[in-house]
Amino acid sequence: MAQQRKIRVLETIRQGKIGGGESHVLDLVASLDKTQFEVVVLSFTDGPMVTALQAMGITVEVISSSKAFDLSVWLKVRKFIRSHRIDIVHAHGTRANTNILWAARSLGKPIVYTIHGWSFHEGLHPLARRARVAAEKFITRMVQHNICVSESNRETGHKAFGTFKATVIRNGVNLVKFNAEGIYPDVKAAYGIPADHLVVCYIARMTLQKDPVNMLKAFALVLQQVSNITLLMVGEGELKQAAEAEARQLGITDHVVFDKFRQDVPAVLHAADVYCLPSLWEGFPIGVLEAMAMGKAVVASDVDGTREAVVHEENGLLIPASNADALAAAIVRLAKDPTLRKRLQFSAATAVRTRYNVATVTKKIEAVYHQLFKS
Repeated sequence: MAQQRKIRVLETIRQGKIGGGESHVLDLVASLDKTQFEVVVLSFTDGPMVTALQAMGITVEVISSSKAFDLSVWLKVRKFIRSHRIDIVHAHGTRANTNILWAARSLGKPIVYTIHGWSFHEGLHPLARRARVAAEKFITRMVQHNICVSESNRETGHKAFGTFKATVIRNGVNLVKFNAEGIYPDVKAAYGIPADHLVVCYIARMTLQKDPVNMLKAFALVLQQVSNITLLMVGEGELKQAAEAEARQLGITDHVVFDKFRQDVPAVLHAADVYCLPSLWEGFPIGVLEAMAMGKAVVASDVDGTREAVVHEENGLLIPASNADALAAAIVRLAKDPTLRKRLQFSAATAVRTRYNVATVTKKIEAVYHQLFKS
């Protein structure tokens, strides 16, 4: 009996910078069964993710585009899909979907769309939100299989579109990479953070969604009650300069360390005691899962996908979004109560090991690919 050929899958994402969706793609590509699947990646900007994929020996290409529904790249994408003999196209995020949709459909290729968080989020002008709802409704109906990374994202889709079909496959963590028992360089000493200081870590794109300025306002309140503590903020984004200016204005620069995004996130998390993600909205935050996997006490906003990962008082603390007082109070509580901190750290690591292993997530996605390839 002839051996069945490998299924050729195109994973496509809007950018090469590292964020939640990009980390998911890296882990998925690394974890897919290479005896069954051959993977190609298409990104619409260059960046560290592209470099990481190249180091893994994965075929990856950049077709430059910085907007959704970019007609100028559609023919290039079509040519790319044909030349690589792709069987299934998996789009991660709205922009990637809108820029592969016509090409994949014109070639009769099945499309999987993973929604890592809806584009019609909080804080948009009503007209912009309406336009984005219409766009998402259209593209979710044009694909063969939708995947939501949280139950709340699926519910949001139902409410927005009336009818919406999707499978919920929550994000997972590479537990080999994010290993709390691993040996890591002393990041704390490298940053010059005093040995007796607790480290509060914020690793995220510094954008409106991740609310970095409010993080600093909260930390200024923390410093009124706790002195031996440092905030480490790692990441880039359009609010980075505003965050640095806020730290100066609040007079807390001696207790705040800023750095650009780092590839060695496990080492950074290893140096931390508390991880904070004060998002205004989330799909299903991989950053939170990574911190939990590394055995960190998590403080995060009580928003959609996050509350499916963090159970308040059980494996982390949830606080209202945009509330500097509540965020500060949670950090102070953890700083002053090492017993609570250790209990949450242990429960966080256990929760990720048992529920959010990337290997389990990958098997579920592979099942979707097999289903589409046969149909």
